Amino acid sequence: MRFDIITVLPDLLDSPFAHSILQRAQKKGLAEIHVHNLRDYSTNKQKSVDDYQYGGGSGMVMGIEPFANCIEKLKSERDYDEVIFMTPDGETLNQTMANELSDKKNVIILAGHYKGIDQRIRDIFVTREISIGDYVLSGGELPAAVLVDSIVRLLPGVLNDETSALSDSFQGDLLDAPVYTRPADWKGHRVPDILLSGHEAAINEWRHEQALERTRKRRPDLLE
Repeated sequence: MRFDIITVLPDLLDSPFAHSILQRAQKKGLAEIHVHNLRDYSTNKQKSVDDYQYGGGSGMVMGIEPFANCIEKLKSERDYDEVIFMTPDGETLNQTMANELSDKKNVIILAGHYKGIDQRIRDIFVTREISIGDYVLSGGELPAAVLVDSIVRLLPGVLNDETSALSDSFQGDLLDAPVYTRPADWKGHRVPDILLSGHEAAINEWRHEQALERTRKRRPDLLE
């Protein structure tokens, strides 16, 4: 799967994609992540990408031409399934959405900044708008990294244990059950006996019950 991220701060995305699962996915050739500097597509000598907003008001707005130039260049090279804009007023990212997007082949992600981006970019080019929560960040770079991470870990062959992602929280609309590792007894705090029993069916039943209980307490909305 290929991701093309358009941003005015490409260096901000160096670290998230250079470690752990995302790094391994790229080395295995299972994911391609390309970061494009929006300033490279500016049409003025200053390489600026923002301007004052029409109608007055505080904050600068990212202009249409740099984004359009970059998107059109990318689209001339390959077909894209989605052009996604990371924005607080988009649909909230969830596991179902990540599962759906993991079936795509090529995706463009726009990382906004400043006051926002010219609405015409959203009207003409964007096919989907996604938020990672009801709060505002300084830019769309970190949300873009979150989105890519949530998708890449679902790609076949990325995780060493491919069943791991299927038991994550929110798969099947449940939070994950409690997990434990060695030692079995730490200062009198013991691992539940059922997990030491070796009875797979009983363990699976216990985990499902625990997942239900945790979901009821913490996220009852998932069970509605």
